[in-house]
Amino acid sequence: MADLSAILESSRALTSHLSRRDLPSVKLSLDQIEAQSRRLVSRQPGASNDNDRANYLLAQAHVDAPALADSIAHLNTSTTFSPLQPLHDTDVAGYLRHAHEQNLISTIEEGRRETQEEFRRMLDERGRRDWEARKRRVFEELGGRVTPETKGVNELRRSFRTSTLSQSTTAPLSSNLQMQSKMLAYDVAVTELNKARLRGTSYPIVHSLLKIAHDVTTDVNFPKSFGFYFMLINTLCQRSSQIPQLFQTLSKITAEPPMLPPLEHAGAHILNAPLFERKYARVYVSDQDSKDAAILRKQIAKGSREALEAQYWDIVERTIQARPADAKLGGDPSIANRIRAFLLLRYYRGGDWEERIELVASQPLWAKLFYLVRTGHAQEALDEAIAHQHALDHREPSFLAYFKTWVESPDARLPKQHRDHLQSIYNTHMLNSSTADPFKLALFRLMGKLDPSRRSIPLVTATAEDWLWFQLAMVDEDEAGGLRGLAEVLMNYGERHFDGAPNQRRVGMWANVLLMCGQFEKAVAALDEHQDTKVEAVHLAIALAYHGLLRIPSRGEASDYDILWLSPVAPPALNLAALTRRYVRPFAKHDAIHALQYVACICLSADQGGGIGKEQTEVAWSEVRKIVVLAEGAGWDELVGGLRPDGTRFAGSIEQMATVLMLKDGNDYNDKIVRVAAGMCEQERRTLEAIKLYNIAGAYDTVIACLAQALGECVSQPDGGGEDGKNIEATAREIYYHYSRLNRAAGKERDAVYALLRIREAMAAKEAGRLEAALEAMESTDLIPFDGDSVKLNRRAAEFESSYHDAVKRNLPTYLPLTMEILSGLHQKVKASSFGGDASRKMTLDSLRTKSRSLLMFAGMLKFRMLPDVYSYLARLDVEIAL
Repeated sequence: MADLSAILESSRALTSHLSRRDLPSVKLSLDQIEAQSRRLVSRQPGASNDNDRANYLLAQAHVDAPALADSIAHLNTSTTFSPLQPLHDTDVAGYLRHAHEQNLISTIEEGRRETQEEFRRMLDERGRRDWEARKRRVFEELGGRVTPETKGVNELRRSFRTSTLSQSTTAPLSSNLQMQSKMLAYDVAVTELNKARLRGTSYPIVHSLLKIAHDVTTDVNFPKSFGFYFMLINTLCQRSSQIPQLFQTLSKITAEPPMLPPLEHAGAHILNAPLFERKYARVYVSDQDSKDAAILRKQIAKGSREALEAQYWDIVERTIQARPADAKLGGDPSIANRIRAFLLLRYYRGGDWEERIELVASQPLWAKLFYLVRTGHAQEALDEAIAHQHALDHREPSFLAYFKTWVESPDARLPKQHRDHLQSIYNTHMLNSSTADPFKLALFRLMGKLDPSRRSIPLVTATAEDWLWFQLAMVDEDEAGGLRGLAEVLMNYGERHFDGAPNQRRVGMWANVLLMCGQFEKAVAALDEHQDTKVEAVHLAIALAYHGLLRIPSRGEASDYDILWLSPVAPPALNLAALTRRYVRPFAKHDAIHALQYVACICLSADQGGGIGKEQTEVAWSEVRKIVVLAEGAGWDELVGGLRPDGTRFAGSIEQMATVLMLKDGNDYNDKIVRVAAGMCEQERRTLEAIKLYNIAGAYDTVIACLAQALGECVSQPDGGGEDGKNIEATAREIYYHYSRLNRAAGKERDAVYALLRIREAMAAKEAGRLEAALEAMESTDLIPFDGDSVKLNRRAAEFESSYHDAVKRNLPTYLPLTMEILSGLHQKVKASSFGGDASRKMTLDSLRTKSRSLLMFAGMLKFRMLPDVYSYLARLDVEIAL
């Protein structure tokens, strides 16, 4: 073992490489180094002063820093989670109480932390969803313009309208072809609805939409000429959808018949036919705590149950048809026998019934009675119970009497004493029993509306539809919040609870759930949130508005981006106008007639109080005006109307739909639509359309003024305005001669139109080489004095500013050189001509020289100043003519 001196030498060798000969070595222990360091720090002059200054500044804010420092120094954290009172080893109750309190505190803290994390997560998700929604809507706003894809889609729409398609069609396939096919199918229902509104008759809009939804879901029905590729797209686009069931639910809620009687006896039919339009509007938008509102909610719950019952009966039928041998239906086609066969297929396995199913009279009677009620056959269930009265009385002596009273009750509600008796039986024999038949339990709970807080029963509420039916059957408007209470429960569950996994999403299921509990506005918004159900959202909203089951927000509350308006103090409302506007924008330009059909549906809410109805009407008028401005193509005249060649007027689609657009008469149509749309067309530089609109509105002076302005601009352009200029000239010529014949809008503007038309004729004749006709046209305008009389020239020059329209005066630099060029061309032509005598030629040449001299003198006398190049050009041509 090495001695201590060797260890000391080796330890010094460890740091020998760190020493430097020019520096003295420090041989101090750690304690000595710390003590000297503290003394050095204490000698620093600014340390205490800084503390004093900080204490002084904190004291001005009423903060006692030394006291806080002392408290922190004496803080003992070891007793943070110790009990306030010391616990002895034998104090078991105190220990348990302290442990319980600590568990509560930790649970609350953990719940608070989880709540904060969930809140942040939901806030981030909602912010992302809102941003995506707003971004998508902005893109939709900007995407209203025509792109090659939308142009192809519009071509496809027109092909569908006429039910013909050329074999050489080159319109590109759209990724949204499935949606376009749905839009085309639903267009028919909306058009027929407006036709019925114009006739003053009702229309089964919900059943029409139901049929279309079923056809679209199962088969798009493309024309055969579309070929195999379109059929393949149709097959690939099909998926599980709840849309037909959604419209089926609405048809039950509104009690709308599938069809109306024929119109052979129109007068009798109109007088006796049921009125669908706005039937529920007064009750739906009024006080929700009123008796009528409660009755409406009962009808909504009843209709929703009936829809689910019809859906389940269809399942029963299809199940039996799929396995007829196992069903053993036999020759008895009765409803009760079909239910027996269904139960056999569903609950009978390997020679035994489901474990908890109780057999009564050798059959699952409780399940049979329940499923008869579940499929909407309550009377058949009562007949079945009476047929097995002896067996039922042996098991439950009072059941049949209560069941009979419940079935025959108009509101499916037992008297209070009966419900109390059922409650006692339920609490005694069924509530905590693990062997009670679940269907028997369900029947007792339905009859007495017992234990509504327990919302599930094994076997009974196996699917979402079963669960919903049971909740709707348990709804009691006099207790537990009624349908509104159920709506709150369903909203807490949320969409994910009902729609299923993302890869197995049931399209429209959440909207159907909302519809069943009376949340109609939220149901439409739920459909509008998904790209593949936006078409159905618009048509569901129209159907709801037609029956009066839609609330509309005021313009001050509504937003163009958020379709659904929510308020903590008022029921939800839906911005139908914004929803419709977004829907029609892509095809309003090329299919304005059908866009108009949807805009007319905005006026369905014209009777809503609080000034909202009037606002909706004004919004609809605004949308009609936008359609008029955006519309293009040959259908524009069909949209707004116009004049026939004989001068008579024909009404357009807007005027024909004046009743449903809340336009009182022709004057209202002109004032609210035509004149305003004409002004908008002027702003958009669509002069020809503005002129036609002003002409329809009877603003003849404005028509002539617009024509003069437009013709003046065309004359001044190098190419005469091109194709647009030719169209304006043709319209101006037609209107001018029509107005002249009827002596309308006489005055300076009409004279200007005539002069400008003759100038364009002169320009066209000169280009064609017909110089004589061109000069005759210019002379007929009487814009230039050609007689050479200086007195007359001075007078005409002085009157020029006040006698002529601005459009004529602005074109002075155009038609003066034009006239001089015509004179110069005629002069050269006459000089080069070998026909006629010398005297005749000399007379013609002298006349041309006189006219050119008069034109030059007139141009110099005018106060209207032109560019120097124009004067020099006129002078040079005059000199050539004088030679």
